[in-house]
Amino acid sequence: MAWWIGGVILVMAAAAAWMTQPLPFRRTRAPDAVSADPDRLMRRVRELVERFRPRDGGHPENMQRAAEWIAGELRAAGGAVSEQRFETAAAAYVNVVAAYGPDTPDVVVVGAHYDVAGEMPGADDNASGVAGLLELAELLSGATLSHRVELVFFALEEAPYFGTPGMGSEVYAAALEKSGRRVRAMLCLEMIGCFTDAPGSQQLPFGVLKLFYPTRGNFVAVVGSAGGAGIVRRVKAAMREASDLPVFSINAPRFVRGVDLSDHATFWKRGLPAVMITDTAFYRNPRYHTAADTPDTLDYRRMAEVVSGVRKAVVALAF
Repeated sequence: MAWWIGGVILVMAAAAAWMTQPLPFRRTRAPDAVSADPDRLMRRVRELVERFRPRDGGHPENMQRAAEWIAGELRAAGGAVSEQRFETAAAAYVNVVAAYGPDTPDVVVVGAHYDVAGEMPGADDNASGVAGLLELAELLSGATLSHRVELVFFALEEAPYFGTPGMGSEVYAAALEKSGRRVRAMLCLEMIGCFTDAPGSQQLPFGVLKLFYPTRGNFVAVVGSAGGAGIVRRVKAAMREASDLPVFSINAPRFVRGVDLSDHATFWKRGLPAVMITDTAFYRNPRYHTAADTPDTLDYRRMAEVVSGVRKAVVALAF
């Protein structure tokens, strides 16, 4: 009987290690770490929320105005900007793309959706991701990259387009696939601005996960597919070198609620290495998809630490 119990414990420990991808406890800030600007992040979140509302698929004119503003911000940051236009039954929309580094056959993609669920403000979901991606554009200027990096601002992530051919990331990934280019990694910035130190502020899909994850919403999560341990580990390790913000990760099957609810899922279904970088959305943010999701509720200092970590990961992946 003892050997049987021991075997069960061993299997459970191995499963937990695969899911959480533990790294050495000791961490040292890398000498090449670059800091993002919290004030610039706040300005851009406010501008998105206040100037381009409502910003959903039902208001294509505001979506177009937001896309033009994003493109202007990218050009000012030195990016090589292009637009990928596509149509749905309702209207025409655009993905905005900024390219960095040499024009190689393989590419590192970092994406965030700029549309909002209905007529909500959408500060965390997902003006935070858009502002973070724009800040990443600033931080990549002058970076040494051996491979192509594309920052992509996706239209139409939210319902009713999610998971359909009209989803912006589906249009982009299909075109990338058709071109024959290879994806080294895809990083999706999905809600990166909500942080709190309040006890019990972090919810989890299953109670047993409290054994492995904090119950305070003071960390950022790297979410990977059940088979994507390699890319999760690389991104997590790089992010931990860039700031003091706690970085946790999970590799989980898609039946776990929330793990596939953003643009990275478009890449997963093609068998491509992709992760979501997130504040865990509705597991932490009670304002998710409500009128209370406003710019004043975000933590821009810790949001800046997320972006600094993403920059470190992107440079490592594109070296």
